[in-house]
Amino acid sequence: MLEVVRIPVLNDNYVWLLHDPASGETVAIDPAVADPVLEAAAARGWTIGQIWNTHWHGDHVGGNLAIKAATGCIITGPAAEAEKIGTLDRTVDEGNTVRIGDHGATVMAVPAHTAGHVAYHLANDRILFVGDTLFAMGCGRLFEGTAAQMFANMARFAALPDETTVYCAHEYTLSNGRFALGVEPDNDALAQRVAAVEVARARGEATVPTSIRLERATNIFMRADSVAQLAERRAAKDAA
Repeated sequence: MLEVVRIPVLNDNYVWLLHDPASGETVAIDPAVADPVLEAAAARGWTIGQIWNTHWHGDHVGGNLAIKAATGCIITGPAAEAEKIGTLDRTVDEGNTVRIGDHGATVMAVPAHTAGHVAYHLANDRILFVGDTLFAMGCGRLFEGTAAQMFANMARFAALPDETTVYCAHEYTLSNGRFALGVEPDNDALAQRVAAVEVARARGEATVPTSIRLERATNIFMRADSVAQLAERRAAKDAA
């Protein structure tokens, strides 16, 4: 069974280490910085052999060079953003597969937050690394894409199995949930989740990963019934 380790860095970022005990391989997903990631791997006796980037933003690729210098790892990222991520050894796009040991991850093209954003879906392991596309009770800002693209991404994620564990890259859950309650005040599942998140955050606990089941029930962007509604909600969240 694959192991996933959460590494909090910067203000609210999460870097993920994905480890396969059978092969001994380790992947770092979206390393914003290098030192905490290398330290977390070393503490477990792991060596990072790969980096998977979801998009070009500095808080997702900032640790690439230093980790590669320390480990000689192979860096993979979206082909559409290769010019913006100068450290890539391998580029991928929709439908390509990357591997950790015997475990395959299908690349999903999910543009909207950035023009070439990708996600990595390990279907057999029910694991999904989404970068800044899907958050717990939220979605990414539309910096380079459109509401129509994000609506399509939400529908695509919503169609995945309930038990899929979703690993996003930021601790935005509390602010997302409080905003969502203003949009769906009668959503009991949402209200219960926000209450639980408030307790967790007061204790300093992380609130991700999440699951497709939870997001389908409580994520107002995944629950939007049209592109226009998602766009309206995104604009309101940005202005809040």
